[in-house]
Amino acid sequence: MKVTAPNLIRAAGLSAVVTGIIFTAILPIQPPDGLVNVNTNAFILITSLKTLMSIFGLFGVTGLYARQVEEAGWLGLASYLLLTTYFAVQMCISFIEPTILPLLTSAAPAFVESALAMRGGTTGPMNLGALQTVYSLASVLFIFGLVLFGIATSRARILPRGAAILLAVSGPLAGLLYRLLPDQLDQLTAVPTGMALVWLGFALLFERRVPASGANPGKARFDTVQHEPGKTV
Repeated sequence: MKVTAPNLIRAAGLSAVVTGIIFTAILPIQPPDGLVNVNTNAFILITSLKTLMSIFGLFGVTGLYARQVEEAGWLGLASYLLLTTYFAVQMCISFIEPTILPLLTSAAPAFVESALAMRGGTTGPMNLGALQTVYSLASVLFIFGLVLFGIATSRARILPRGAAILLAVSGPLAGLLYRLLPDQLDQLTAVPTGMALVWLGFALLFERRVPASGANPGKARFDTVQHEPGKTV
């Protein structure tokens, strides 16, 4: 495949789809937090998938932003920085979980238990200091990033507005569902965000390419066919 701007944008769309799928599927198959589960194959597999999700998320969000960079304005830039900060922090934490934590279950069980508690939003037997502060702050930035990125995408009117609105409300909706749903259904809290990312990713992946006027043969640009002002197909 030739490396071109449209092909990179489409690859970013595929990355957003993969991110959304993993984000949605990760909670139902995630083993319960506990020292006894850290050395299991399920724990190592799930945390490794979370690392991949963060890598794909960085690329996917970058493609979504690049496709509408001029139309999204400063709000789009701010939300892009918030989301990529979260994925960068999550990638580091997720990488530590399958590679470092299993080695410390015997030597430093208090650290392992505290690390597991940190990702669940609680505190463990050991004070992790700045690490816990950064992780908690990144999670808050992620919620704000979803809201602002969804608003910026909706205002840009390049990608589907329905997906943008779903992304904007998915963060607060997840918090609401977490409080309303019973414990056995809390995995559903990730569904709105995952669906929005998949929707936006598919829109980017299958967006039509329209030859640019005056462009050289064989070169194309991304465009959206418009029938009415403010409405896209």
